[in-house]
Amino acid sequence: MKRRTAREKALQALFQIDVSGTEPETAIEHVLEGEKNDEYLSNLVSGVLEHKEIIDNEIKGFLEKWTLERLATVDRNLLRLSVFELLYLTEEVPANVVLDEAIEIAKLYGDDQSSKFINGVLSKVKEKL
Repeated sequence: MKRRTAREKALQALFQIDVSGTEPETAIEHVLEGEKNDEYLSNLVSGVLEHKEIIDNEIKGFLEKWTLERLATVDRNLLRLSVFELLYLTEEVPANVVLDEAIEIAKLYGDDQSSKFINGVLSKVKEKL
């Protein structure tokens, strides 16, 4: 599975977990639709859930006039996914790749403003690091 696909599937699984409280394994199984599981996908989902509090605090520091809870569910979980990669997978994935991938995924799954919003928040996180 390509990393872009793993990121998209991880976003879908995190969305399900966030909205309906689905168990992570069930959410991953559902988004795979019978495909073979991917280690990167599993690492993304479990990593975001394991470090959610730290990731959310990082994101909150860069939200102007917004709370994390008010963000669109897609944007919130895409930020979590991307901040996880920026904080914990820097050896494996360059920061610019994380930003580019997040922006492209936001264009697919978010609304008209999502990609600009995601880019703004992640750029600030990247600068801080």
